[in-house]
Amino acid sequence: MKRIVIVLVVALLPLAGFSQSIFDKFEEMDDVASVIINKGMINLFSTIAENADDDEAKEFARIAKGIDGLKVFMTENKGVSAQMKSTVDSYLKKSSLEELMRVKDDDTTVKFYIQKGKDENHVKELLMFVSGVKDVKIKDKDFESVLVTLTGDIDLADIATITDKMDLPGDLKKVEKRNKRNKR
Repeated sequence: MKRIVIVLVVALLPLAGFSQSIFDKFEEMDDVASVIINKGMINLFSTIAENADDDEAKEFARIAKGIDGLKVFMTENKGVSAQMKSTVDSYLKKSSLEELMRVKDDDTTVKFYIQKGKDENHVKELLMFVSGVKDVKIKDKDFESVLVTLTGDIDLADIATITDKMDLPGDLKKVEKRNKRNKR
């Protein structure tokens, strides 16, 4: 009997580190589009990119090594959008994330939060919440809100590289351009 208990404990021990995110509930909702990329897929992409002849692909491979997971949730439903906002607000109160940046343009608001990592140049988590989005269409859906969470050991310089290369649609491009002009 003791052996069975010990074997079960040893077998289940690795699962103790895999906890669900507070945001995972959105994955099962009908009015939410989601993209979940786990470490295994990131490692696969990274391995393929490392062996490519393209410098951008190699840069992606280097950046990807520090990423454990990426979750993106998008909704066009105003009620679900309100739930997302409420969940983000609740999560921020309980977590050690701090606001990195906030951009507001017309009805669109983009907020970035980070959890500090091993030193001042690294973060454990990057959370981005975009609300009041207009003109963002994917498969003929107008998205109201987008929630992105990126976890791992992420270099802040790599975050800048990632956001510079993002193909931001519609209002988000306009927000980014205005933000850059206001900084000058």
